[in-house]
Amino acid sequence: MSSVSIECVASEGCRIGESPVWDEREGALLYVDITGRKVCRWSPVTRQAQAIALDAPVSSVALRQSGDYVITLGTRFAALKWKEELVTTFSHVDKDKANTRFNDGKVDPAGRYFAGTMAEEIRPAVLERRQGSLYTLFPDHSVVKHFDQVDISNGLDWSLDHRTFFYIDSLSYSVDAFDYDLQTGKIGNRRSIYKLEKEESIPDGMCIDTEGKLWVACYDGGRVIRLDPETGKRLQTVKLPVDKTTSCCFGGKDYSEMFVTSASDGMDKEWLSRQPQAGGIFKITGLGVKGVPPYPFAG
Repeated sequence: MSSVSIECVASEGCRIGESPVWDEREGALLYVDITGRKVCRWSPVTRQAQAIALDAPVSSVALRQSGDYVITLGTRFAALKWKEELVTTFSHVDKDKANTRFNDGKVDPAGRYFAGTMAEEIRPAVLERRQGSLYTLFPDHSVVKHFDQVDISNGLDWSLDHRTFFYIDSLSYSVDAFDYDLQTGKIGNRRSIYKLEKEESIPDGMCIDTEGKLWVACYDGGRVIRLDPETGKRLQTVKLPVDKTTSCCFGGKDYSEMFVTSASDGMDKEWLSRQPQAGGIFKITGLGVKGVPPYPFAG
């Protein structure tokens, strides 16, 4: 096992950093600050992050095949042109609900954008239960709702053979799997593959490596854990210097570096003084595995 090293590469202090995704075209890391209402792009060359401010909580960002990005903004699926700082809405969801917003989202291997909603939080992880749903934005900009009664729609990814969809509803403390049809984008046969232990706390964002193992960021657990979805066993724990680890992705030239986002919302002065890097973006090297490049939205 190579030696694992952890570095805080962007310490601007997101309120809720989320949705890291490597943009190979730009050689940069994208991520969002949900309550800070901005999309950020960090360059390993300049070691600086640029940010675009938006008019609503922005909860996920993904690549777009035709260039630039797609985002989930409030309860909207939208396109984002980076240079122009221009947002174009594709679709609204949850029109029957006054108090929800999108949370995590990711593009599937066929170029569809999966993202789910949750109730607006009263305090971090305190919210009205079962208000969320899981949706897919198709390349023709139509939207399908898969199911509702979700607490906090979160981490999502697909198996290497594209036959399984992995998903986290955070307050279930479970990582779930579904049968997944690549042709249609349909999902079914939900089952739990891993239940989090008490010290791991709340499962949040997730990604997959080239060995088909899942990496899950543990909110309030200050760690990412590596899971085997076949056996349901935890294989590895990497602890970070902040409690509120929110999501993870692989990136860098050969996808051998892991980037982890974190949050500072809900932390008092004393807590922040103990964890001055809260809300920072961390780079983990030496894991000995690589990740899968992100899929771009096809629409």
